[in-house]
Amino acid sequence: MAPKLERFVSPGKGDGLRAAARIQRGELVHSAEPLACCVSNKLSRHVCHHCFSRQETLLRCSQCKMARYCNTTCQKQAWIGHKRECKCLKNLLPRIPTDSVRLAARIIFGLLNPSQSRSEELFTLEDHESHLSSMSEQKKQGLSQLASMLELYLQQEVTDLEVTSALPPSCQEPLSLIAKMDS
Repeated sequence: MAPKLERFVSPGKGDGLRAAARIQRGELVHSAEPLACCVSNKLSRHVCHHCFSRQETLLRCSQCKMARYCNTTCQKQAWIGHKRECKCLKNLLPRIPTDSVRLAARIIFGLLNPSQSRSEELFTLEDHESHLSSMSEQKKQGLSQLASMLELYLQQEVTDLEVTSALPPSCQEPLSLIAKMDS
């Protein structure tokens, strides 16, 4: 079956997607699992960190005290992805990292997990631009602080060697990764 979408570059605007074949109304043209996602700190007490359902009462991870789940099934299914994050969160207690830092760490953890198939990606992490060179000094300084927090957050769980082997060259510096997420 021919692909329904194709990538293209629009000068001055960047990458884009367009239909490569006729698409019927209501037809699914693409579906993919996210490389990483996380519940916002603002919603973390009322949203399951696995299935994202809103609940008044959730089970809390006994280790990190942050992740919350609908039930033991969600908690067990989330453990593969939460295991490394849990160690990082415990090491920072009582501080809680920002959503951006947690998401960047989850991206790294996802790239370190070779079992995830990403053959259907339309855009890779490498394809994203950071626009770091065109950012104001104030914005760069703010992103640098987030990058420093990311390094602190990951220090017990991820080695420099793992990052070098798992991440594309343009994402190996914490500031570069944070900038790609922010742009």
